[in-house]
Amino acid sequence: MRHRVRSTFLAAATLALVGAAPVPQESAKQLAAQVTPDMVQTGTDIPADWQQPEDNFDYIKKDVMIPMRDGVKLHTVIMIPKGAHDLPMLLERTPYDASGFAPNDSPHMKDAVWSGDRDWADGSYILVWQDIRGKYGSEGKYVMTRPPRGPLNPTRTDDTTDAWDTIDWLVKNVSQSNGKVGMIGSSYDGWTVAMALLDPHPALKVAAPESPMVDGWMGDDWFHYGAFRIGNLDYFTGQMTQRGSGPAVPREGYDDYSNFLHAGAIGTFAEKHGFKQLPWWNRLSAHPAYDAFWQLQAVDRMVAAHPSNVPTIWLQGLWDQEDIYGAVHSWEALKKAGHVANNHLVIGPWWHSQINRAGWNLGPLKWNGDTAADFRQNTLIPFFNHYLRDTPMAQPMPQAMIYNPVENHWDRFADWKVASNQVLTPIYLQADKGLGFEKAATGSDSYVSDPAHPVPYMQRPIPASNEDRWRTWLVQDQRFVSDRKDVLSYQTPVLTKTVRLEGAPIADIFAKTTGTDGDFVVKVIDVYPSTDPADPKMGGYELPIAMDIFRGRYRKSFSKPSAIPANTVQEYKFRLPTVNYEFKPGHRIMVQIQSTLFPVYDRNPQKYVKNIFFAQPSDYQKATISIEHGGANASSVLLPVVAHSTAEK
Repeated sequence: MRHRVRSTFLAAATLALVGAAPVPQESAKQLAAQVTPDMVQTGTDIPADWQQPEDNFDYIKKDVMIPMRDGVKLHTVIMIPKGAHDLPMLLERTPYDASGFAPNDSPHMKDAVWSGDRDWADGSYILVWQDIRGKYGSEGKYVMTRPPRGPLNPTRTDDTTDAWDTIDWLVKNVSQSNGKVGMIGSSYDGWTVAMALLDPHPALKVAAPESPMVDGWMGDDWFHYGAFRIGNLDYFTGQMTQRGSGPAVPREGYDDYSNFLHAGAIGTFAEKHGFKQLPWWNRLSAHPAYDAFWQLQAVDRMVAAHPSNVPTIWLQGLWDQEDIYGAVHSWEALKKAGHVANNHLVIGPWWHSQINRAGWNLGPLKWNGDTAADFRQNTLIPFFNHYLRDTPMAQPMPQAMIYNPVENHWDRFADWKVASNQVLTPIYLQADKGLGFEKAATGSDSYVSDPAHPVPYMQRPIPASNEDRWRTWLVQDQRFVSDRKDVLSYQTPVLTKTVRLEGAPIADIFAKTTGTDGDFVVKVIDVYPSTDPADPKMGGYELPIAMDIFRGRYRKSFSKPSAIPANTVQEYKFRLPTVNYEFKPGHRIMVQIQSTLFPVYDRNPQKYVKNIFFAQPSDYQKATISIEHGGANASSVLLPVVAHSTAEK
């Protein structure tokens, strides 16, 4: 505008200079006399009900409020291909904004939905997304992973009844459907699928809980064997400070290692930032042990006690940095209860929820093609089509389908053993930081664990938000901690033959400490040959294939913690994540042990206190940890070694 006025002024001045007559200007009175009724606007320029013309759209999008049995209405987005007839419905229930799953106004359904649903938006499915109670557009009160009706939930409703009522409404009110529904969703949305399976509506014909949040204390989002996952604090404010998306917790600095180290106990940090206003935080922090509060919410126990007949794929990633516990434990619980026929386990070469994105690689690990798209298109969708559209599958779904990241292909298993039925082979810690399948002479190795200098879980600085680094930290080269004196690394000689693992390794560590509490981190690592001409940066790479943390106070009981007797050998035995892996000739096997993994997990003060969330600064103390080997205290990792792969040929 400014340039246009200036140009007009210059033009008029030029005309005046050459003697041209100026353009006569009409007076305000003359202009007012020319005003007609259509020029006058006394209301608002925003129409009461704007309707976007959609004649060229290949779908119809509806926003509806579906009533639940108690009268609460849940906001639901329904996307129906134009001309649809007898189509199945795909339902996802979420706390993450149902409207955000179809964020674009493209006239083409495939372009309108987010990446995770693009393969489903081909005109053969009606897509449905719903906000759970109390979030975004839905009425009602939000409760974090609302417990099922019972001792922890005295109301008439839960996410099982809400799923039932939603499906009931959909089959009665979406005339373009064939009356069949499949449910899918990852993480929290995977939890909503699992909850629906506790009492499924008859129209629910197939389900896929992807990386479901199943047991928040044992090994999913909130804790791992009692050690608290600090990143949850940002999730709590994001989820529970408002109905929509809330803010992250403000930081003093860029590096979260420093931020949380200087903050002291996690409870002190949380309550400084207003967490006492959050009922969920107050409940969680009051129950640091695996008491009834957690056990009554363990979904793997629930699905085994109330098995459904719905064909289900339990799906997760081999390096899932958020929910690596839930899918495999739910599937194992169902198998042990005798309900494996309609339940299948899938573990892909992915980070958390990568199944819904591109799967060409995971950090430095490169796969043969887009493994996520390949699985969606060639396995997951045909599985759903079979039960929702009565189409045949090219081949039956195996009991388990687990990616082999070394051979770079999917392995299919007619019988995948649950962890309790595995045949395990100990690989023992030995003198001089050796590792082997033979017991060693009696001895020990020691390190000083100092809460003032915890071992970082990734290379510093560790920013509060960096999706790429967070997603791939479980495959980070572990050489970045190899020079620390508070990390012990044991490794085999160079392997001369392949060592194949199928199952869940078990850490079995005998140790003593000068403290009265402490944590133990155990990693199983593939040490690559020192040079790799094809990919030089992978020369000597130390790839963790399974790791976890165990809080020592729970060595005897998860629900009844006890102080560790100082300077007395104790056994710490815990399961590591499931693997399907091959250590190749020329590689080495390494076991790494440390006492901190910060700040993904909170620091143990190493002095027994009632509630670590609220430990005082004086409670944090150094401790000397001695890891025993040989004799009666032969520390080892029990490996699920198989002579030959049991995968189908």
